[in-house]
Amino acid sequence: MKKGYKRLLIFEIIFILLFILSGFVSSILSGYIKVISLVGILILFKLLFGFEKDRHRYIKSICMEILIYFLIYFILYYLLGILIGFVKIVNYFSAKGIIDVILPLILTILLKEYLRYMTLTKSEGSKLLIVFSVLFFIIFDIAGTINESIFASSYSFFCFIAITVIPTISANIFCSYLSYKTGYKPALLYMFIKSLYVYIIPIVPNPNEYIYSIIELIVPMIFLYKIYKFYLVDKDEEILREYHKNKLLPLIIPTLIVIFLVYLTSGYFKYHAIAIASGSMTPNIRKGDVVVIEKTNDYEHIEIGDVLAHRKGNIIVVHRVIKKLIIEGKYYFYTKGDYNDSPDNYEITEDMVYGIVNIKIPVIGYPTVWLNDL
Repeated sequence: MKKGYKRLLIFEIIFILLFILSGFVSSILSGYIKVISLVGILILFKLLFGFEKDRHRYIKSICMEILIYFLIYFILYYLLGILIGFVKIVNYFSAKGIIDVILPLILTILLKEYLRYMTLTKSEGSKLLIVFSVLFFIIFDIAGTINESIFASSYSFFCFIAITVIPTISANIFCSYLSYKTGYKPALLYMFIKSLYVYIIPIVPNPNEYIYSIIELIVPMIFLYKIYKFYLVDKDEEILREYHKNKLLPLIIPTLIVIFLVYLTSGYFKYHAIAIASGSMTPNIRKGDVVVIEKTNDYEHIEIGDVLAHRKGNIIVVHRVIKKLIIEGKYYFYTKGDYNDSPDNYEITEDMVYGIVNIKIPVIGYPTVWLNDL
């Protein structure tokens, strides 16, 4: 092994051990401490090994490929969200949120991907050094997430593996391949989109731990395979521009459709589409139909005969209004399913009212009903 290789290997091993130690002693590798640590490592790396310029070809083309892959990913991911549900993200676009969360994340990604590129460049194709470089960043990412609660139960440990370890390994393998083949800029683009979209898009799908782990394992590997296939054929830059244009245009309409569907099904806007899971409103509304609910707090205009959506615990019930009372300025409603023999055995108060059903779409809700019945 060359002398320079040995120095780089020792450098990486020392910091891997320090990252492990920091993770088990206390979770100090987080926030701005993580940023400061990366700055220090980069300075030391510069002194010991120097920096290299990024002279890779196809940087713009690979960035465009990543954008296209992400667009397809988001279309499919948000279509899945229609079936499994969405969650509203906390608004981080405040002075505190930007300073405490978003800014340190951006700086960490910038510094980490530049350091990754430098370590891989200095590896000069050595498989051992490349493996240690990948391990270096995996341990770095995981170290800042370790705390005592992880080992409190088998379930919490499983969640740590599924939500943190598996996605970290998969993402770092892909970013290392990307950085080695194309330089740090495409890896930066990938990590910016992957890490920051949850702070920008207010609504995201809400998969359970199993689905999340599978998605986070498979998606970077699919990206890796697609980039690998891209490099198998040498392409002219002019041909690439036309190629990317032809790939992007067909995605515009599916993207708009998904945005519209998310608007209807997420439940965070004025109109909310839900799948009917029972036959209590047959024959007017059948199991598997989708109804569009117009949210309202205008109780005065809810009339007998309207199909009312109301909350009962954690579920939304869609039944017809058969009676309406006003007592001391408060509205009370009584409902019955069209197929049921007797009215619902409870009154609906104003805080339970969700909205009025205006539109019915037959049958298309069966996949959601089927998934919920599993």
